Amino acid sequence: MSQSGSRSGKSSSSFHFVAGLGSGVFGAVLLQPFDLLKTRVQQSAGSHSIRSAIRDLARSPNAVAAFWRGTVPSALRTGMGSAIYFTTLNTIRQQAALTAALSSASVSASRPSSSALPKLSNTTNLFSGAFARAFAGFVLMPLTVIKVRYESSMYAYRSVLDAARDIYRTDRVRGFFSGFGATAMRDAPYAGLYVVSYEQFKRRLGHVYGSPAGDSNGGDMAGSVSATINFSSGALAGATCSFISNPFDAIKTRIQLQPHVYRNMFHACQMMVTQEGVRSLYDGLALRMTRKAISSALAWMLYEELIRRAESTWRRDATSRLV
Repeated sequence: MSQSGSRSGKSSSSFHFVAGLGSGVFGAVLLQPFDLLKTRVQQSAGSHSIRSAIRDLARSPNAVAAFWRGTVPSALRTGMGSAIYFTTLNTIRQQAALTAALSSASVSASRPSSSALPKLSNTTNLFSGAFARAFAGFVLMPLTVIKVRYESSMYAYRSVLDAARDIYRTDRVRGFFSGFGATAMRDAPYAGLYVVSYEQFKRRLGHVYGSPAGDSNGGDMAGSVSATINFSSGALAGATCSFISNPFDAIKTRIQLQPHVYRNMFHACQMMVTQEGVRSLYDGLALRMTRKAISSALAWMLYEELIRRAESTWRRDATSRLV
């Protein structure tokens, strides 16, 4: 029995990685045009509006390929980033849930839930989300820089490898980590606030729309209901947190595209506000909010549903073994 339990734990951990990878790649490929347009709008002082960026891309000989330019580095970065993020987040949350369970003598009543993930306090969700995202962001920073350069019209890279060679030739290893400060300031608070907001939206929507699925657990919702709640919660949390963190995203893009012009996060912010006004910090906001809302909704819904189905299967297998 203990042997099967340990095997289930390993499978669960690896499945979090695979589920995160799959949901990340799917969202990245589907929504690449939004990311590309956001980079073009943010790349320099007032050179692009959304409309002019779309018009420029539409004039390309192959418009479809132009809108999906940079899909390979974007899918690699987002897919691996989601895999590392969800795996790290799950590990932290499982440990936090275990610690909380050991230190608490009381057991709360089971409620219908749209999630198979641990239920934690807002503070724990905030810090676990922030740490997991900052860690994933650091590991994948080189891919992030390559992706942004490749999407921009300021560079004419023929391939991802060509972009990597040019960055290394110009700025060496340091070039692959340009804008990490702004990226961490954007991603860590965003992810922490996102997990808190997502869990709160899930809880509130669960009270409104949730109903027990009628299984033996009494704590699971019907699949269609849980998927709807998770998708809606992901979209609402993504849009909210994107608005809050957009200034750091705009600053990060400038630093990564022109590291010799914008020396660091504070210098970039000062230059942007002085030369272009506070509005420049919200360049690409509509595109980023739309993309983040949809990508977050898809990623978390797919991730949660895959985990729910996997754990349900493992529970059934464990029960059948006991019988």
